[in-house]
Amino acid sequence: MKIQPGRRFWIALTAIIVVFSVFVIGRNALHAVKIKRQINALNRERDFYVGKIARDSTLLERLRYDDYLEEYAREHYRMQRRDEHVYILEE
Repeated sequence: MKIQPGRRFWIALTAIIVVFSVFVIGRNALHAVKIKRQINALNRERDFYVGKIARDSTLLERLRYDDYLEEYAREHYRMQRRDEHVYILEE
């Protein structure tokens, strides 16, 4: 006695393979989208920090000069000389 798979068997087997393939491909596609979003977020964060490093480097270079150092201390830390009166006007 020989068992011969019928047409229904092949249709069911094909349907199972297609459903499994769609599931695996869909899961991988969602994972790829998630990774792409993370890459974009990290690129934006990197650009922010590169800009911040450039601004800080410029500030450090300017702070090497005593004139700018004094101006920076007066503006940001509200420092003054002993015999000086400073009036702060905020807009």
